[in-house]
Amino acid sequence: MNTKKKCVAMLLAGGQGSRLYALTKNVAKPAVPYGGKYRLIDFPLSNCTNSGIDTVGVLTQYQPLVLNEYIGNGQPWDLDKMNGGVHVLPPYETQSGASWYEGTANAIYQNMRFIERYDPEYVIVLGGDHIYKMDYSKMVDYHIANDADCTISVIDVPRAEASRFGIMICDEHNQVTDFVEKPKEPKSTLASMGIYVFTWSKLRKYLIENENDANAKRDNGEPWSKDFGKDIITSMLRDKQRLFAYEFEGYWKDVGTLDSLWEANMDLLSPSIPLDLYDKSWRIYSRSSYMPPQYIGDNANIENSMIAEGSTIDGTVDFSVLFSGVTIEEGATVNYSIIMPGAVIKSGAVVEYAIVGEDSVIEGGSQVGTSPENIENRDDWGIAVVGHNVTVSSGKYVEPKQIVGESI
Repeated sequence: MNTKKKCVAMLLAGGQGSRLYALTKNVAKPAVPYGGKYRLIDFPLSNCTNSGIDTVGVLTQYQPLVLNEYIGNGQPWDLDKMNGGVHVLPPYETQSGASWYEGTANAIYQNMRFIERYDPEYVIVLGGDHIYKMDYSKMVDYHIANDADCTISVIDVPRAEASRFGIMICDEHNQVTDFVEKPKEPKSTLASMGIYVFTWSKLRKYLIENENDANAKRDNGEPWSKDFGKDIITSMLRDKQRLFAYEFEGYWKDVGTLDSLWEANMDLLSPSIPLDLYDKSWRIYSRSSYMPPQYIGDNANIENSMIAEGSTIDGTVDFSVLFSGVTIEEGATVNYSIIMPGAVIKSGAVVEYAIVGEDSVIEGGSQVGTSPENIENRDDWGIAVVGHNVTVSSGKYVEPKQIVGESI
């Protein structure tokens, strides 16, 4: 018998993250490393715990092994509960057959039985691949105060970037009057963060209607999506339901591209850190690697960098983020780069403005990336990327913007 919950969180974590290329070849996007010791999914899970939400369904699909192992029983986030806690919810087979999740709305629809076990008043739907700190309980309170059917968290973005997002148009009371997905000429700069609070009875109704409608369209050869933004939100607006925008003013980063992932890590090294990972009042929890302390050798030269436990540093490191178990040999140079867990940068290697994936080896005499000052045409410059478990042999040069997914 499960205790009734005020709010249940459903965390969409099945994304492939195709724009992250080599870094998501064998792992789901929410499992991508970030900030020296975290993975992207640590942020929504920690936000749930800090917000007092103790029942979380994590919906997985693409390459789930690393993510499943990482979440485990939920203990690092205090989500190893007898009643509630974190539950990994992959697609499953029924008497009528097996079905992959066919969209964000369909993923929630297929797990309505999980939600109904807790008979919640509200359901919060989250993405598993954004970097931010948010008190979801305040958003739920805002939802209740407005007698809303759905509340959508939004952030004000520069007008030049608004066409990349779903844009909310609101009245003077922040009630949503229209929603446009990636408009060419945006009428507003309030971008959806992909975070929704629904009154469960209302969401349940629209999930069922959307499923039936989408299946009918598919049978008739019409386009269908089973998606929150394209289907659920637009249907609720059509029916004059009460939708409100909840404005978020903190740091929020959509790390959907390699450049944005690199930028998000570099943000942590800024003199005015926009995201404080050391804030004791709002911890971001992670699964510890249980490694020994970092070792900094006599000949190491380190400036303004984050270096995680288990790392051995004997070379030069400047303005970089190094994850656990990284080795930087004497004579190696790492500048403005992200070096993921277990990677080895050997003596004589140079890594600049780059991302090096987990357990990769950069041999001496090779170079990965370069400073933008070394490129005549700025448009030809970009972050160089080496994927997971890749060896870059001596004498090889991974150019700016180049993505290496196999050993060279």
